[in-house]
Amino acid sequence: MKKLSHRTRLACCGLAAVFALQTTVAQAEMLGPEAVLESSASTQADRDREKVKQFLDSNKLQDRLRTLGVDGLNANARVDAMTHEEVHALAQRIDAMPAGGALSDRDIILILLVALLVVVVL
Repeated sequence: MKKLSHRTRLACCGLAAVFALQTTVAQAEMLGPEAVLESSASTQADRDREKVKQFLDSNKLQDRLRTLGVDGLNANARVDAMTHEEVHALAQRIDAMPAGGALSDRDIILILLVALLVVVVL
C-alpha cells in the first residue's frame, strides 16, 4: 500500500512539474489612441481594397475591360498600386452604384407607353 501511495505522489508531482513548466508568460501594455486609429484605418483600407478587387472579378466587368484592352491581372496590379485614398474613393463609388442599373429616359418612356397600351387594350 505504501508503494502505491508513493507512486501516486511521484506521478502527481511529475504532472505538476510538467504543467508548471508549460505555462506561458503573458505580456500586456497600454496602447495609445494613435495605435488604435492606425490599426482600424489599415483594416478599413484592406476592406476597401478587397471590395474593389471583388468588383473587378465580375464577368461583365472582365469582358468590358478586355474590350478596352486591359488585362484582369493588370487591373489587379493597378489596384495594388493605388493609394488608400484612391481605393477608398473607388469603394465608395462602388457602394453608391445602383444594384439593378439605372433607367434612362428612353426606358421610362417605353415603360409608360407599354402601360398605356395595356390600359387601352383592357
